[in-house]
Amino acid sequence: MKKHIPNLITLGNLFCGTIATIFAVHGNFKMAAFFVVLGIVFDFFDGFAARLLNVSGELGKQLDSLADMVTSGVVPGIIMFKLIQNNLFDIPHSHFEDSILGFSLLGLILTLGACYRLAKFNIDTRQTDSFIGLPTPAMCLFVISLPLIQELSTIEFAQNLISNNYFLIAITLLLTYLMNAELPLFSLKFKEYSVKNNLTKYLFLLASLLMIIFLQYISIPLIIILYVVLSVISNYGKKATV
Repeated sequence: MKKHIPNLITLGNLFCGTIATIFAVHGNFKMAAFFVVLGIVFDFFDGFAARLLNVSGELGKQLDSLADMVTSGVVPGIIMFKLIQNNLFDIPHSHFEDSILGFSLLGLILTLGACYRLAKFNIDTRQTDSFIGLPTPAMCLFVISLPLIQELSTIEFAQNLISNNYFLIAITLLLTYLMNAELPLFSLKFKEYSVKNNLTKYLFLLASLLMIIFLQYISIPLIIILYVVLSVISNYGKKATV
């Protein structure tokens, strides 16, 4: 019975992702974000439960990627699609009315990139203790924060950026590239808890906490950027000491 517990948790991730998809299609970005975050929590605990119960297996690995494809692949693609579409509809007397759907479909590049990244992850034996390329949940958190910033932030500059489709398409292409780039990124898994061997992780967690407290929704994309930057610096430092 215990071997099925991690898989049930994974299915909880898929269930949340499916609900988030429905809300995203209807433009309810707050509820979509809530269920995405809940799904990512399930995604974290399925692996934790599998290690705790010592029941890791190939079925769980495949289920995990299939659930992630919905929660962290389909949902962010739909949200980016809706953001681009909403911006086009907001243009007075838009000349793009006949091509709004086609232009908005560029947001779904995120879904394609996530699918490719997850397929590579399943056959890549190098990604046991770290990541190569931006994990799909990190990409997803970045994207789901955008409509929340646009609606709830008081920083006009951030709102204007998200209302600019050239910015959104640039973000779409950049995130798709980062997911599939040969870019080593550290994992937040701890083998042991010494400061010396986990300094980058502790700095990242502390900085993330401070940004969440003081910047709220705007902190989310900044945390993802910090994650990539710290990984690059850490990798450069390791190469310099070799």
